[in-house]
Amino acid sequence: MSGENKAEEYKESDSRELEIPASGGLESEDLESRDKKRNSKHKTLSVLSDVIIYLLIIYICIYLIPNYVIQRTIVDGPSMEDTLHNGEHLMVEKISYRLEQLKRFDIIVFYPHGRESEEYYVKRIIGLPGETVQIIESNIYINGNILEENYGTEPITYAGLAENPLTLGEDEYFVMGDNRKLSLDSRYEEVGVVSKENIGGRALLRIWPLNKFGLMNDK
Repeated sequence: MSGENKAEEYKESDSRELEIPASGGLESEDLESRDKKRNSKHKTLSVLSDVIIYLLIIYICIYLIPNYVIQRTIVDGPSMEDTLHNGEHLMVEKISYRLEQLKRFDIIVFYPHGRESEEYYVKRIIGLPGETVQIIESNIYINGNILEENYGTEPITYAGLAENPLTLGEDEYFVMGDNRKLSLDSRYEEVGVVSKENIGGRALLRIWPLNKFGLMNDK
């Protein structure tokens, strides 16, 4: 083999060796580009995930909790004195009535003219579904027996719809305000018995004024 041929072989070999790093550099750039795209995609997915979570939290706080769990209500008027006073703030839970766990003497919020109306009343449950209620003089009778209670601040002077025995349906409640002289309640035709479907919830907690903060307990 001549010296010229050897020199050419060396040159060809050198050129091939020099091509390798150039090719490797392109592959490295492609990997970096793919990594950047992958990281960008991950960041985008992370941001979308956070946005979805925040929207769910907002939806739960604004819609689900107030409509199905608990809601703030303000007492309007003197009909529940001396237990509740005008302007006091209550937290009303919305689970008991759906589970049919309301009890006699519970304080409830209901819509006397149906849920399509924004007007609501706050009263105390006196008669439960299926019971017969009657008011004779100042006494309340449940199924013919005098109801022992001391919530009324004044003697009952108006029996109204309960002057004669009034039998409640399976989803009906008879309610009265503690201020018996100033309460527009189930004794009056404008209100009548309260259907379960028109009950907004049960008063659970008084949150204002702060000096009366606490659970709604019996007297």
